[in-house]
Amino acid sequence: MAGAAHDHVRGEMDIAEQVATFEFFNTMTKWGSLFIGALLLFLVLWFCTGAGFGGAAITAVVVVALGVTLLREKPESAAAH
Repeated sequence: MAGAAHDHVRGEMDIAEQVATFEFFNTMTKWGSLFIGALLLFLVLWFCTGAGFGGAAITAVVVVALGVTLLREKPESAAAH
């Protein structure tokens, strides 16, 4: 049986798995949103405008390239540690 509630000491539990899950979820949300947005842009431009396949593909590639550039992980500065 677990100990009494007053045996718990705040801040002593290893939360490495929770931190890893949180970071994974945030990463997947960020990149998934970028690629879903680019796919929607591609499909809308291809089927709903006169841009055609080529114009839609070029625009989607530019959006993905810009998104990857802006959303990639930044190196941590030495002052932060």
